[in-house]
Amino acid sequence: MMNTGKWALVTGASGGMGVEFASLLAERGYNLVLTARSADRLEKVASNLRSFGGQIHVERSDLSQEGAAAALVETIRKRGIVLDVLINNAGQGLHGDFVDQSAEDIEQMLRLNISSLTTLTHEIATGMAERRRGHILLVASLTAFMPCPTYAAYAASKAYVRNFGEALHAEMAPRDVTVTVLSPGLMDTGFLNAAGQEPSKSMKRTMTSPRETAKAGIDALFAGRQTVVAGSMNRLVAAVSAFIPRGRLTRMAGQLLQE
Repeated sequence: MMNTGKWALVTGASGGMGVEFASLLAERGYNLVLTARSADRLEKVASNLRSFGGQIHVERSDLSQEGAAAALVETIRKRGIVLDVLINNAGQGLHGDFVDQSAEDIEQMLRLNISSLTTLTHEIATGMAERRRGHILLVASLTAFMPCPTYAAYAASKAYVRNFGEALHAEMAPRDVTVTVLSPGLMDTGFLNAAGQEPSKSMKRTMTSPRETAKAGIDALFAGRQTVVAGSMNRLVAAVSAFIPRGRLTRMAGQLLQE
């Protein structure tokens, strides 16, 4: 596809869905700013995507650190890059009983999943609103639809992302900026291992592909949708969750995450 001259920022772009988001946008003719903690892995991703003919900038950033989001935005501005698309994909999970997790690890996760996401969205959405164009995708989770024992803080952070993004969809629509929330289920991205949980056989059977999930998000974003749950089984779970008493839903979520 011919290069559009437009720029997109993808966070968490060194692996998993981040790579797929970057690839799908490159296929659509976007120039890319890719960011994650690992510069080496980002360079490999960028090298593979340059065959599409667009410009690609790699910006190493650890968005779990204080001030990292604002610094990233400033770096992009100094490069003279105006963003038309923001993919807020970077996120982290923590598995285990809440009181057994370290306060520092929880704080870093919440800074990444909530604070940095909010700062990036605010700084970039402000410019989009002034220009009256832009697209923002926020990655939540199926866990945003239910309380999740052993993922208590993580699931709560994704509930924030879901509610935040769905509200922004309504706020930003009159300014011609689309905000869409993508809620994936389990994927084969290494998320569970990074969170400290070995995936069970039943979990592996329900996993969806990162490519399929990322495409669902990108398609929904450019279609102007408020929210999308990726995967037919996940959509069913999300829909049914609204009708199950909260206590029972919590027990069910806890059982499913351990089986």
